[in-house]
This record gives sequence, C-alpha cells and structure tokens, in this order.
Amino acid sequence: MPEEKNAAVVADALVQKDIVHKRTGEAAFFDVDNTLMKGASLFHVARKMYERKAFTLSQAAGFAWKQFKFVMRGENMDDVHSVRDSALTLASGITVDDIKALGEEVYDEMIESRIWPGTKALAEQHLRVGRKVWLVTATPIEVATVISTRLGLTGALGTVGEVEDGMYTGKLVGDILHGPAKAVAVQIVADREGLDLDHCWAYSDSANDIPLLTMVGHPVVINPDAKLRRHARENNWPVYDFRAGRRAATLGLKAATVGGAVYGLWRGFSRFRGPRI
Repeated sequence: MPEEKNAAVVADALVQKDIVHKRTGEAAFFDVDNTLMKGASLFHVARKMYERKAFTLSQAAGFAWKQFKFVMRGENMDDVHSVRDSALTLASGITVDDIKALGEEVYDEMIESRIWPGTKALAEQHLRVGRKVWLVTATPIEVATVISTRLGLTGALGTVGEVEDGMYTGKLVGDILHGPAKAVAVQIVADREGLDLDHCWAYSDSANDIPLLTMVGHPVVINPDAKLRRHARENNWPVYDFRAGRRAATLGLKAATVGGAVYGLWRGFSRFRGPRI
C-alpha cells in the first residue's frame, strides 16, 4: 500500500506540473484605477507631491475635484489628460529615485487601504493556478511597479516618462498608456511571452478599455461605468461590482476563475459588512 500511496502522490504532482505547464501561455491583465483600487492612483501621486510643496493649493484643489468626479462617475479623458499634463510639468527636473521613493510612500499611505479585496482575490487566484498577472495602467510605470511588487504580481505596464541624466524631462516616451494603447502594450507582452490571448483574462472598469477587453478570450468587468456595463450585458461578460458594498456577479457564458470569483465576492462583501477602519 505505501507504494500505491507514493504512486498517487507522484501522479498528482505530475498532474499539477502539467496544469502549470499548460498555463504558461495564459495570463491575466488588470487595470488599476477603479478596478484594482478605489479612485485614481495618479491623483494620489499628485496629492503626495502637494504635500512636498511641489505645487499650489489651487492646483491641489483641482486634482481633488477630479478625483471626486472619477470615484463618483468613472473615468473622464479630459480630466485624465489634464492631470497627466500637470504632472508632467511638475515632474520636470525631479529625479527617478525621488519618484520611486514617492511611489513607495503613496502605496503605503494612500493606495494599500483602497485596494478592493475582491479584485485582489481574483488576481491571487490567477497566480495560484500558475498564470502570470500584469497591471496595465496609465499610472506612471514607477508607481505601477511598486503596486505590482507589493502585491506579488508578475509585473506592470504603465506610462513612461522621458529621463535624461537620471531626471525627468517633462515629456513622455510614447503616449499615456490608456485606451487602445493598452491593447497595443498587451499584444507586445503576449508576443514576447508567448501568450495565447484567447486563453487570457483582462479586467477593467472603463469603456475606454474595450479594445483591451475584446482582445482576450476572457474579458471581465469590475466596478463598470454605465457604458461598459451596457456593453458587458450585450456581450454576456462577467460583471463584478465591489463599490459601496454592492456586489453584482452577472456571470456570462465566459466565466472567470470560479474559485477566485466566489472568494473575491465573499471578501468584497465581508469587507463592507465588517467594521469600518
């Protein structure tokens, strides 16, 4: 009998290895703002820069108003571009090391507590079964990398600022990683990593990310704006809503990882049923 037991253990190990091997061509791509976390990470970077007296109170008030609108109604491209342009101007002459340190502070003080437990659980489920997990966001790559590293994810794709002699010039390398640009970036990663996008997942809250969502075999909608919710309903995509204690799990024909979905919903629900911090 010991031989049979050992054989069963070996067989199970081989099966698990085979599962991981088959999933080397699979990955999950997560948007950050309003998908992984409440609000926009870039606005928290701006807030931290204000604390360091990088700009005026009136500019800070403008950032705060845009953040409020973003949380309440979703992404607005005019606001995103406005904050981007302001941030680029303010970042000119700041060192890369300073921005990396700022990213660490922003995560610890402002982002970590705003991460949706349900979305985090979904990402962790992908990792558990052997898939790579990437963040895809308009947030500066330095901040996106901090978030990815702290959460134990595979990596991050973010907006890249031009650097000369270790300092930001106030210009971008390419354009802000947003909308169709995300789809282009994910395709590059897929080609490099040998991913089969038909067997990959993408998660987002915004209709601006429909190009990204439609390029994968498993599009999933989280905390959607009105336009994306309609699009998801029409295409029978799964929808999760972790905002204000609400949870909508409209599972379509294409299901996300079941264990992660159930666990994510439970975590998201229990967070808002439990004590507020």
